[in-house]
Amino acid sequence: MGTPQRPVTLLESFSPYGSRKVTVEYDGLVTAAYLHDDTAAISATWIANHRPAPQATDQARLDAGRAPLMPAARTKHPGGRPLLRADTLQALWFEEGDGVAILESGRPLAVIAGWSDMDRGMPGYSSDVIGQTPFGWSLDDAMEGLAPRLERSRAYWRWRQSANGWSQFQQALLGHLQPRLGPGGHYWDASAGKQPLTGVTERPTSARRPYTVLSTVGMSAQRMPVVEQVLDDPSGYARIELAVATTLPSAQVARVFLWLATYPWHAVTWFGPGHSVRWYHEPATFPLGGGVPGAEAVLLLDSPGSLDGPQPPDLSGFAFGGDPVRWLWIIPISERDRQLAKERGSSALVSRLATQHRSWIVGP
Repeated sequence: MGTPQRPVTLLESFSPYGSRKVTVEYDGLVTAAYLHDDTAAISATWIANHRPAPQATDQARLDAGRAPLMPAARTKHPGGRPLLRADTLQALWFEEGDGVAILESGRPLAVIAGWSDMDRGMPGYSSDVIGQTPFGWSLDDAMEGLAPRLERSRAYWRWRQSANGWSQFQQALLGHLQPRLGPGGHYWDASAGKQPLTGVTERPTSARRPYTVLSTVGMSAQRMPVVEQVLDDPSGYARIELAVATTLPSAQVARVFLWLATYPWHAVTWFGPGHSVRWYHEPATFPLGGGVPGAEAVLLLDSPGSLDGPQPPDLSGFAFGGDPVRWLWIIPISERDRQLAKERGSSALVSRLATQHRSWIVGP
C-alpha cells in the first residue's frame, strides 16, 4: 500500500461532444482526476490519499510527475481513505461540455470546471480537501455555486436523453421562425447524428423577401463553452443560432453550417457578436466564396443592418433554458478583413464594409 505503482484507471469518460476526456487514476498511494483536451491534461484535482498523510508536500512525487499526497492539515482523512471502487464512480458533464463532476455513488466527489486551469494555478475541487491548495480546492466551500450547476447538468442530460426532448425543441424553434421568415423549404442535418444535434432550415424567397434565409436549428439547445469565463453576465450570450441571408443556391450556402454549427462545442470556444472565424480549408472550397471574391472567413453580427440592404428580419423572442437566444448573421469576409477586426475591433471592420457598400445579403 505504501509504494507507488503504475497508475490504474478507475474511470474514463469522454464529453458528449468529444472535445474533452476525464480520467480518474489510482497509483497505490493517491487517487486524482485529470481533464484532457486532444493533446494533454489541462487541469486536475487530487481526490484522496490512501495512506497516512505527510506533514508537508512530497516534492519528489511532484518532480516525478505524480499527484502528491495531500498534507495532513489539508485533508478530511489524514489517516487515508480506502481505495475507491470503479463501479461507484460516474462522470456528470456540464451542459457546455467543458467541465465535469466525478460522482461517487451519485454524490459529488470532485469537480473540474471549465475555468479550472493548471497553468493559472486553478485546480479542480475535491470533497476531501480543506481550504485551497495547489492540487485541489475545497468542494464544500464551492458547493453553494456548484450545486445548482450540477443539478442543471443532471436535468439537461435527462432532457437530452428523453424520447421527445429534441423533437419538441425543434418544433418550437421552427414555429418561432414561421411568422418571421415564412414557411420552410429544405431541412438539412448539420451534425451527422452526433452531439450537439443541429439542423439547417431554409426559408425561401417570397413576394415580401427577395432573398433566402438559412438558419441553424439546435445550436441554442445547449449553452456554449467559455462564455462565463469572459463575461460577467453570460445569460444573454450563452445561446445562439446562426443565420445567413443569400441569393446563392441554398444547398451550396448550407455547407457553411457543416463547419460552424457544432464548432463551439468541438473547439471549446464561443461565438459572439463581432467575432470572426477563418475557414479551415483551401479558400477555393469556402462555401460562400461565390458571394464575395477572395472571402475565406466569416464575420458574425447580431445587427447587420448597418451594412447595405433591406432591414434584416427580427428573429429575437425565442428562449431556452431560461436564456434568450441570439441570432448571429454570417457575413463572408477576406483574411485581410479578419486581420483588421482582430487588430482594431469588429466595429472598424463593419465601418469599412459599410463604406464599401457591402450588403449583409450574400450574393453574386
